[in-house]
This record gives sequence, structure tokens and C-alpha cells, in this order.
Amino acid sequence: MTEVQTETGVLAGEERMLIAGELQFTSSGAKFDVVHPASEEVAGQATDGTVEDMARAVGAARRAFDESDWSRDLEFRYHCLTQLHEALERNKERLRRILITEVGCPVSVTASQIESPIEEVKHWTEHGKNFTYLVDNGVHETPLGPARRKIHYEPVGVVGAITPWNVPLYLNIAETVPALMAGNTVVLKPAQLTPWSGSEYGRIVAEETDIPAGVFNVVVSNANEVGAALSADPRVDMITFTGSTATGRAILAAGAPTVKKTLLELGGKSAHIVLDDADFNAALPLAAMMACVMSGQSCILPSRILLPRSRYDEGIQILKTTMEGFPVGDPWTPGNMQGPQISETQREKVLGLIKSGIDSGARLVTGGGIPENLPTGYYTQPTLLADVDPNSQVAQEEIFGPVLTVTPYDTDDEAIAIANNSIYGLSGEVSSADVDRAFGVACRMRTGNVTINGKSHFGINSPFGGTKQSGLGYRNGEEGYKEYLEAKTIGMPD
Repeated sequence: MTEVQTETGVLAGEERMLIAGELQFTSSGAKFDVVHPASEEVAGQATDGTVEDMARAVGAARRAFDESDWSRDLEFRYHCLTQLHEALERNKERLRRILITEVGCPVSVTASQIESPIEEVKHWTEHGKNFTYLVDNGVHETPLGPARRKIHYEPVGVVGAITPWNVPLYLNIAETVPALMAGNTVVLKPAQLTPWSGSEYGRIVAEETDIPAGVFNVVVSNANEVGAALSADPRVDMITFTGSTATGRAILAAGAPTVKKTLLELGGKSAHIVLDDADFNAALPLAAMMACVMSGQSCILPSRILLPRSRYDEGIQILKTTMEGFPVGDPWTPGNMQGPQISETQREKVLGLIKSGIDSGARLVTGGGIPENLPTGYYTQPTLLADVDPNSQVAQEEIFGPVLTVTPYDTDDEAIAIANNSIYGLSGEVSSADVDRAFGVACRMRTGNVTINGKSHFGINSPFGGTKQSGLGYRNGEEGYKEYLEAKTIGMPD
């Protein structure tokens, strides 16, 4: 458990955005409110950037890439990003308070959103320094005689990063630091609901590192068209985005006229296949916990539980007991593991999908509404729906709330077919006493990542990406770093 080591309580973040090395407000002075989801009260404001501000930021990034040595000076990039790691470490507790204020993430579970991304800065800095940017591919016979071929890995150019609100600091780091270390310049557009995790990042870069003006820019805004302008700008060479599949489609369409390189991590509706020989007392409490931590606001959450009909009632009871005892409440109180949804709009979406499941024949086992003891704040009860039709809306649409659906099956083949019955393919899980059997099932699941018996697939050294409509490309691992590079093959005399 991680607890705030210094002062606790709501903390407003940096109001200004970073463009061309200058922390600034939009020219009109317009601002928008940031609401603390645990109190429903305005915690502070952020400058409301415009399409014109985005154009200036892209112009600054374009000039910095084309006219400076940033893309060619590996040692300087290493120096600057080492500074960034140290600065983030110094600002860690401030960033934690801002995160809890914006997102409502419980202090007890902030390590993955604060410590982990800070360590990722160090990882990518070292990885980039040691990466082999020039590879000798050997001598090849050609009709014109022997030719030696070398592969030169070089930065893509200007990278636009558009990030979501559920794990904002983590994804702000994950989508920009490897890009910067690879030699690109960056324009970051944080989510409207969590602008400070981006603007604080910009402040730290401006005030505590030697990163040159224009290399890293942050534009915060409450207007959807500002992010759309970044996606469509012809001066941007690549877009990296994490968020909904619907927005991902729009980004692809916006980048199509200039054939932008696009890295997308999109929606998920992951299934957890619990085989009939599994240790239910080990697998199911963890499954219930993962549904509630972060208030269910996680793209990789295995929210569809598939139980063997022969042990169905046993599994339902374990899930019910765990969810009813899960600690929900004030995110500032150590020990609470589930906070509020990010907004009233998001809570209403979750409650609406729960109702649609019940209307389509699902059985409400527990939860389904607003906790009576938490009338203030956007809280939702941990909710378990049983007997869920795998073709129903609640089984097909990403909920992004503390909700598990449970569907029975009779054979392994049927369970795999139900798991694959989705437009998404981001993650999945298998539980079994027989690891070889579980591995065989995992290999047949049409998804980019699978966890077996709680051994997480997710890590900085392993590629992470989705299949089907869950995304394009990879984060993490060697594959993730190469996403921000172009491979140029050079033929030359031996």
C-alpha cells in the first residue's frame, strides 16, 4: 500500500499550458473547471486552449525537430530525460495529490499511477541510450554486384499524443517519453477531465529540465476540436492515442489524408475463462477486486467472467462475497480501494448499462446502484450480474465501471467461443490447475494479451497491444520503442 508521505487533501495543479518553451494561458484568458469526483466540487481551473493554440504548439514542435539537433544528439536527450526522471521524483507527492484530486483514485492504489510511470522514465532513458540505431545487415548479392545494407533507425518526426483520463500521468509518460528519447518532438493533448496531470508535466519540463523550447508542448482544452486539430495537422507525422474505439476511428480518419503513422490503444471487453479445475478461492476474489480497483475504469479489466456450469453457483457466491466486502469510499482515506467514477456522466453510463443488462434477462446478484452511505461523490456500488446473455449489450459494450458479468459454459470450446465473441481483443485471463491446459486456451483467445493464474502479462519489457478493434501497434518492450522510429535501409558498396 502506498500512502501520501506529506500533506494530504485536494490540490489544484498548474493552470497554464506549455507552448514553445513558455508556460502560458490562452490569449482570451478563458478557463474551465476541474471537479474533484469525490466531493463534486470545483477544485480549480485550467486554461481553455484553442485550435489556434494547438497550431502554435505543432509549429513549435515542427521547428524544433527540423531546425535543432534534438533528433541527432543522443547524449543530450539522455541528459534531459535523466533530469526529467529526477524532477518527477522530487515532485512525486505533489503529483499524487493532483492525481487523486482529478481522478478520485484512492491513495492506497496510486503506486501504479505515480511510482510506476516515474520509473518508466528511467527505463526508457536507459533503453534509448543503449539502443542500436545503426544495424549492419550484411552483404547481399544484387544484379549490379554485391551491396552492403545498413538499417538506420531514426525518429518519426513530430508526434501528437492524445491521452485519456483514467490513468493520466502514467499514459502521459508512456506516450511521450519513449517518443522523446527516440529523438522526436512531441505535442501532448491531455484529457479534458484531467488537464493537470498534463500541465504539471509541462511545468516540470519547463522549470526543471534542459529540454529545449518546442521539443515538448502541452495543450490543455475543454474542446474536442482541439484534439481533432492535432490529429489532422499535416505537420504532425504520428499520432499516439489511448481511449475509446470510436475516437480511435475518428483519429484514423483524420490522419488518412496525410497517411499518418498511428499507434492506438483502444477499448476492451476482456474475458476471464475460469476452467473447471481452477482454484476458485484464489482466482475469483482477485477477479472481483480487479473489477473494483480504479472503480473499474481500466481498459484491460477482465469484466466478463465465464464459469463452468458444474461449479457456477460456487463461483457466483465467492464473487458476491468479495464484492460486498470491498472497501469503497473517500479516496484520501488509506485502506479504501475503490473511489468514485470520474464524473456524473460516467456514473450514469455505468448505471444505464447495468439496467440494460437486467432488462435483457441478467440476474442482479449484488450492487446495481449508488451506495447509500456515499450520497456525495460519483460513487457506484460494486455490481455483479449473473446469467448474462453473451450477445447482450452489457456483455458486448465496454462499461468502465465496477461491474462484472458472469456467463456459464459447458465445454472449453464453448468458453473460448464466448470469449472471442467481441469486436475487442485487448486482454484476457485463464485460470486452471493445469498450466498447459490454460496455455492452450490462452493461445486460442483472439486477444493481444493473456494472464494465466494471476501472472500478469503487463510489463515495461513486454509488448502490449490489442487485436481486432482494440488497437494498432504496441507499447512497451523493444516493439514499443520502435513504434517511434522509422527503419531506413541504406545500400552501399561493400
